[in-house]
Amino acid sequence: MRALALPVLAAVLAVAAMPARADDGVTVLTAARIHTLDPARPRAQALAWDAQGRLLAVGGRDEVLARFPRARRLDFGSATVVPGLIDAHGHVGNLGLSRRQVDLVGARSKQEVIERLRAFARELPPGAWLQGRGWDQNDWPEKAFPTAADLDAAFPDRPVWLQRVDGHAGWANSAAMRAVRRELGGSWQPEGGQILRDAQGRPTGIFVDAAMALVDAAVPPLDEATALRALELGMREAVAHGLTGVHDAGVSRAELRRYIALADAGRLPLRITAMADGDGEALEWLCREGLYAHPSGRLRMRTVKLYADGALGSRGAALLADYADDPGNRGLLLMSPQRLRDALAKARRCGVQAATHAIGDRGNREVLDAYVEVLGADAAGDHRWRIEHAQVLAPEDLPRLARLGVIASMQPTHATSDMPWAEDRLGPARAVGAYAWRQLRDSGARLALGSDFPVESVDPRLGLYAAVTRADAQGQPPGGWHPEEKLTAFEALRGFTRDAAYAGFAEQEVGSLEPGKRADFVILGEDPLAVEPARLRTLPIRATYVDGRPVYEAR
Repeated sequence: MRALALPVLAAVLAVAAMPARADDGVTVLTAARIHTLDPARPRAQALAWDAQGRLLAVGGRDEVLARFPRARRLDFGSATVVPGLIDAHGHVGNLGLSRRQVDLVGARSKQEVIERLRAFARELPPGAWLQGRGWDQNDWPEKAFPTAADLDAAFPDRPVWLQRVDGHAGWANSAAMRAVRRELGGSWQPEGGQILRDAQGRPTGIFVDAAMALVDAAVPPLDEATALRALELGMREAVAHGLTGVHDAGVSRAELRRYIALADAGRLPLRITAMADGDGEALEWLCREGLYAHPSGRLRMRTVKLYADGALGSRGAALLADYADDPGNRGLLLMSPQRLRDALAKARRCGVQAATHAIGDRGNREVLDAYVEVLGADAAGDHRWRIEHAQVLAPEDLPRLARLGVIASMQPTHATSDMPWAEDRLGPARAVGAYAWRQLRDSGARLALGSDFPVESVDPRLGLYAAVTRADAQGQPPGGWHPEEKLTAFEALRGFTRDAAYAGFAEQEVGSLEPGKRADFVILGEDPLAVEPARLRTLPIRATYVDGRPVYEAR
C-alpha cells in the first residue's frame, strides 16, 4: 500500500481532529403537541437532546429539524408529550414488598380478607408469617376495627400481621401477638401509639401507629436480596405508570446503601429523592457527611421525614377537638412538641430540608408552630420545608403555609378514598379545611402532588383525575366532593411536574422541558389538558423516558 503524500496525510489528520458535528449523537423527537410547562414557551412540537440526555432545543418541528438535520429521529405522530411525572410522596420499597404480600385493598368484609389470606397462604412454606396490607374497616358493613379472634379461627397457629391501608394501624392474630417479646396486656401504652384492649385489659389485636413496632420487631427480617429486589420491583412499576421521579418518604441508612449500589450498577430507571427516616442513623449520616447526590443524577438525599401525628382513618390524626364519631378521642402525637423541635433544630444545623407528616388540624398546627420557632429569621429564606399530607387545617392556619414558604405535599387520591367517611370523623365544619387544595394554592402556597403509594395506587393518572374531579371512579358524587377545592388539569399537571421538582430542589434539572434540563418526559396517547376529566384515569401511556432513553415502552 502506497504511503500517503504529506499534504494529503495532513488533511486527513486535520479532519480527524475536527470537533464532532453538532448533531452527532443527537436525537430529535417530534409529536403533535408537547406541553413543556415552561412559561416562556408552553407548547412545542419537537425536542432535541444529546447523548448525555440533556435537552438542546425545544421548539417547532421544522425549526428543530433544520437545526439538527442529521440527528436520529423519533416521530410520535399524534401523541402528546409532557415533562416526566414526579410523585412527591411515595414508598418504593413498600410498593415492591406489597407484591410479595396479600393485597387486601378493596376487601368489602372481614370474610373477604380471610378468603384472600387463605388463597395466598397456600403458596407459603408451613409456619411462615402471613403478611398483608390494605384492609380498611370503613369499607365493611360494621365499620368497626376487627380483632385477633376474627383471624384465629382460620389461622390458629400461623402468625398473621396485616397493615391497614394507611400504614398507621396493624391487625394481628394471637399467634403473632405470642411472638412479641413483651407482655401486651394491662393499661400501659407506648409513646406515640396505642394498643387497643378489651375491658379486661387484653389486647384486641389492633396496634395503632408506634404500637405497630412491637409486632414488626417479631417479624423475621428481610434478607438483603429480597430488600434489594423490592426496590427494583417498586421502581419498575413506577416507570410503567409514567413516573420519572419519586420522593421516597422515609429511607433508612441501609436502604440508602441499597439505592447507592443500584445507582452504581446503572440500575436506577428513575430519579429517587430519598428522605431520611426520622431522627436516626440516616440523618446522623447526612449531618456528618453532608447532603448526598450520586454522580448519575438519579439519587439524592437532602431531606428528613418526621412524623407529627397518625392517620385519620385509624383515628390517630391529632385533632384540636374530639373526633366527631369518637367523643373523648383527639388522636395521637407521634413526637412530642419538644422532640419535634429538637429534630428540626438538628436538621436546620445540618442544612437538611424538613418534611413532616401531619394529618390532623392539631398535627398541622404543631408543625407550623415548630417551623416558626426553629427557622426563626430563616423562615423568609429558601428553606423549602414541607408538610407531608397537610390534610386537615384550621381556617386560621391555612394562610400560614404561604407566609412561611412551606410546601404543601399533598395526595389527591387521599381525598377521594377518604370522602365516604371523612366527615364522620371530622364533622361538617372541620371538613371545610380538609384536603383544601384550592384554598392552599390560592393563598400562595406551592402544592407538590403525589400518591403515598402503596397506601394509594402508584398511578399518577388517578391523582390527576382526583385533583380535577374530586370524584371516585364512577364519577360520584356528581360534581365532586367539596367541588370548590378542585384544581384545573394544568394545575394538577404542574403539581406532578414543576412544583414536585421544586419541592426536591431539582427545578434546574427536571420538572419542565427546557434547553439545559434533563430529557425526562412521558409520551401519552391523548392530551391531558384537553380530554374530558373522566378520561384522565385511562390516558394511554406509550413510553417513559429518563435522560433521553426509554425506561418503559408500551407493548
